[in-house]
Amino acid sequence: MKSIFINNEWHTSSRGRTFPTLNPTTGVKICDVEEADQEDVDKAVEAAKAAQHRGSPWRRMDVSSRGRLLHKLADLMERDRLLLATLETLDTGKPFLQSFFIDLDGSIKTLRYYAGWADKIHGKSVPVDESFVCLTKHEPVGICGAIIPWNFPLLMFIWKIAPALSCGNTVVIKPAEQTPLTALHTGSLIKEAGFPPGVVNIVPGYGPTAGAAIASHTDIDKVAFTGSTEVGQLIKEAAAKSNLKRVTLELGGKNPCIVFADSDLQLAVKETQKGAFYNQGQSCTAASRVFVEESIYEEFVRCSIENAKKIVTGDPLDPQTSHGPQIDRHQFDKIMDLIESGKKEGARLEYGGASVGERSLFIQPTIFSGVKDHMRIAREEIFGPVQCILSFKNQQEVIDRANSSQYGLVSAVFTKSMDRALSVSAALETGTVWINCYNALHAQTPFGGYKMSGNGRELGEYALAEYSEVKAITIKLSETV
Repeated sequence: MKSIFINNEWHTSSRGRTFPTLNPTTGVKICDVEEADQEDVDKAVEAAKAAQHRGSPWRRMDVSSRGRLLHKLADLMERDRLLLATLETLDTGKPFLQSFFIDLDGSIKTLRYYAGWADKIHGKSVPVDESFVCLTKHEPVGICGAIIPWNFPLLMFIWKIAPALSCGNTVVIKPAEQTPLTALHTGSLIKEAGFPPGVVNIVPGYGPTAGAAIASHTDIDKVAFTGSTEVGQLIKEAAAKSNLKRVTLELGGKNPCIVFADSDLQLAVKETQKGAFYNQGQSCTAASRVFVEESIYEEFVRCSIENAKKIVTGDPLDPQTSHGPQIDRHQFDKIMDLIESGKKEGARLEYGGASVGERSLFIQPTIFSGVKDHMRIAREEIFGPVQCILSFKNQQEVIDRANSSQYGLVSAVFTKSMDRALSVSAALETGTVWINCYNALHAQTPFGGYKMSGNGRELGEYALAEYSEVKAITIKLSETV
């Protein structure tokens, strides 16, 4: 089928190549998708450039109409919610109820949030010397490239296009080769909503070809990437070597959760485990290092095991299922290797740790206690359903250990003391700190990391700055009074 979306039309690959997208639950091929390459990215950029031209319908459009188009796209996603959620579950293996309620809700709310911003992005009057007037304008960056991951394909698609379009940019976006289906259906909705041709262009393909072409293209003005730290480094290097395009990166995490003895124990168990096992652990925000104060450590481990036994592994389309398969064999093997390393390095396997079925990609929710900071499972991003529980003695010790990672994406603090919660959150080197909750993400709240977890922010008002240029206009006044 034609599956490259350029200028509001569907195209075949310039080189005639396709790639399969598989159902990770069954291993069965869903369909073949056209593989975009350098030539296809070039065509998409040309379409985006034409749509970005000052005389184009998109640039002439009043800003309120931009917002209405984003609202219309949200309406169409509401209409096709069942189809989109089913496609998402078939392509990723995530439980259907997660796709239907969480991922679709997040996508639709993000569209509506940025629809509301479209006519509120404005500059300022800046006080300068008496004989001058200075004004600022916020203008589109231009053509924005986006490269999105396979773990939240629809949500990440919307996280990228919504602020970019709200600011008046055009977009060339590459969905992950493992999970292109919801992005492609959204392309048809973008056309149906009435977006002018070339405003959004979708180029499914592989990272080393289509992704690299976006990162190094000299006509792309900004690139936004979500994925691994290693690939993020390559993208930033390619951007610097090409045209110094802007780069925002949302990368890996080895996220600490700190559970103090005065916390609500059951709440802490539930939330940290939700963080560890949500989306089969395939999340940059995974709660992969849980530090528990010594006096409640044994009870916390016992309650965590009891809670994990309630998780239902099975067919993601079954509404009873809360735990699906990993995305592919490569990811499965990496996780199992790290589980084995935990055993060999002396961590205690309390629960799970095995695959489910002979040839399936299902891995049991897995709990390790007795984890030490030097172990691989405590240092490396696992990206799988593995909860590592460590103990600590005092507040300063746990802050130092939490901050010892190269990553700094998210963290969490569980305590009934607001003084402690605020002092510890101030000391943690992460872009987000959750207090007595986990994975509390909202369209209004900025999201991004410190250190090797990335640069820039997505979501909220802060994301608008990543997609806008600020122009200062200074006027010399007549000396006549």
